[in-house]
Amino acid sequence: MTKVKFCGNRTPEDVSFVNEARPDYAGFILAKGFRRTVDDITAEKLAEAVRPGISRVGVFVDDAPERVARFLNEGIVDIAQLHGSETEEYIGRLRGMTSGTVMKCFRPETAEDVRLAMGSSADLVMLDGGSGSGRAFDWSLLREADRDYFLAGGLTPENVGDAVRRLRPFAVDTSSGTETEGKKDIRRMRRFMDAVRDADRDVPARDGRPECAEDD
Repeated sequence: MTKVKFCGNRTPEDVSFVNEARPDYAGFILAKGFRRTVDDITAEKLAEAVRPGISRVGVFVDDAPERVARFLNEGIVDIAQLHGSETEEYIGRLRGMTSGTVMKCFRPETAEDVRLAMGSSADLVMLDGGSGSGRAFDWSLLREADRDYFLAGGLTPENVGDAVRRLRPFAVDTSSGTETEGKKDIRRMRRFMDAVRDADRDVPARDGRPECAEDD
């Protein structure tokens, strides 16, 4: 089944919605300068409130590897999502400080970008249209994808089912797509989950190339 990640959680109410909707991952923005950023103390409190079975993801942007490692090593988050220009060298340094799970995000504009993402040494990779911009990228580029990936960028309850049917990603990620007037909306979160599950029932197991690989 396709995994689901709800990102950009900022408040206890957001976490209560996550716990009710029961996605696979809950994300917290730990980089400065974004509308959904939470400080370290708030992040720790929110992460503690996430129900067992939902993996907690900390989103970092070109941060000091020591800080990223601390969040993993102290068990505040289960996965560190690197959403900046972090290099393979950076990932290597981080791995020397922690045994935690590392996800690297890429914003593909060309087929070569996708090939580079597929070769990342990170445990997990995400393909996104931007840094929380709510924009989708050209899905036809994913004909080059040959490993599991998280799909992000512009996903909503209205289009995520099509994405799952066409691309069969390992996981889908949304933030603004499940908000109303800038706030998490439990109704949209439920609809997002339902759309993913409905699409899962329509397609076979992810054992082949995505449909877009055969598009013109």
